[in-house]
Amino acid sequence: MSWTCATLLALLTVLLALSLSPEADSAAVPSSSSSSSSSTGSAKDPQGPLRKIFMKEEDASNFFRRRSRRGVKSQDEINAEQRQILAADERKREFHEEKRNEFESYAEEEHDEQDERTRESTEQWREFHYDGMHPPHEYNRQSI
Repeated sequence: MSWTCATLLALLTVLLALSLSPEADSAAVPSSSSSSSSSTGSAKDPQGPLRKIFMKEEDASNFFRRRSRRGVKSQDEINAEQRQILAADERKREFHEEKRNEFESYAEEEHDEQDERTRESTEQWREFHYDGMHPPHEYNRQSI
């Protein structure tokens, strides 16, 4: 039972220390009903780094309405997205064209090498089987 009292006392002490610290007010937006201004400025006209964090009330209320899933996009947003899609399509097309050209050159080289190996093996077969007495057969001759 004593450890729960000690834990509760420690938590209350931390809560009191945090609520009294001056840094606790810098993260909270002061309410409009309080007339006192904090040292960094009022909520209606924030100064310094607060200007980048907080937005005006009318902008904040319209933010999610404007950015909802079914919200209408502006023409600039539509144009920007379309440019990005077209650029991505162009990159894909260039990539696939380059791959196709590489494969075509590879296939052509393989075909040429296969033709050369076939020609060499045919020549070797002719030389080995030629007896010197008869002319070589037409079906073994290379057509030029």
